[in-house]
Amino acid sequence: MLNQVYRLVKPGIIDVACTVPDIKRSTILRPLYMSICKADQRYYLGNRSKEALEAKLPMALIHECVAKVIFDPTGKFDKGEIVVPVPNTPTQDDDVIAENYRRTSHFCSSGYDGFLRDYIDIDSGRLVRVPQSLNLKIASFTELISVAVHAITRFARFSHARKDAVGIWGDGNVGFITALMFKAMYPDTKLYIFGTVYEKLGYFTFADGTFHVDRIPADLCIDHAFECVGGEASRFAIAQIIDHINPEGCIGLMGVSENFIGINTRMVLEKGLCVFGSSRSGVADFEKTLKILGTNPKIPAYLENLVGEVIDIRTIEDIHRAFSSDISRNFGKTVLKWEK
Repeated sequence: MLNQVYRLVKPGIIDVACTVPDIKRSTILRPLYMSICKADQRYYLGNRSKEALEAKLPMALIHECVAKVIFDPTGKFDKGEIVVPVPNTPTQDDDVIAENYRRTSHFCSSGYDGFLRDYIDIDSGRLVRVPQSLNLKIASFTELISVAVHAITRFARFSHARKDAVGIWGDGNVGFITALMFKAMYPDTKLYIFGTVYEKLGYFTFADGTFHVDRIPADLCIDHAFECVGGEASRFAIAQIIDHINPEGCIGLMGVSENFIGINTRMVLEKGLCVFGSSRSGVADFEKTLKILGTNPKIPAYLENLVGEVIDIRTIEDIHRAFSSDISRNFGKTVLKWEK
């Protein structure tokens, strides 16, 4: 069995490579829908350091995917079942460090081939079943949702018991998903959203309040916060969080920046704040995510707002068109319908 893998060889250049899947030990999947992540775009556009590009290319992009089982030698999954593949593959066991933080783990579309291929060969232990009721376009970005669930789960470990009010800085995809999942997991906590675009803030109808970052009431205080901004702007978001958070509050950092970001450590010390970072997710987070999506129909209904353009993929030119379209999208996800 030959498999065509669509690898980014240089920024903006995709080539086809043929591989032979391990059908004796791996479960074989056929991609149905995929979603483009900002990390994929950074590679596609070449917005990573020269050293990173040289170390990780060529590789197939995309780590957000929903697929159909074609064959499973383990018998765990039936032919035709719909699953989400977990892009993180641990290579060592560790009783303390989570699989997504182990330096020896492999992550699809970050140094290892992602899901941009005709067939995906993967260990059956890295697959999670999709609820029958879930829209597959939403299921295509389960990975991103699971990252938010992972961060909120870690928040439960690090934060103190008082959770009267929590703030989320960031009105983009990560902020929206984190806010939505936080409200599902902490329905009794007042949730405030802080952003820069009124139109995007309008999507957060489930929150208890939304504020433009230039118009935050001086007396507004929160117990804990999440930073979902990323880039250079995260410096200003973190500064505002430190100003408005109560003593001994917890700050979860989720935004990615290519450069060092300054933090007012004097006030971190004075207030006794806990600052923690979260990245990626593991099988347990995927399972928790899909359980929430399958049992709370209001959550997928809100996530419909994130489904942007859906592009049919039949040729490499279609892949380029999808990435080009995604560049100008400031809210929502570009979804690829795999029809090659």
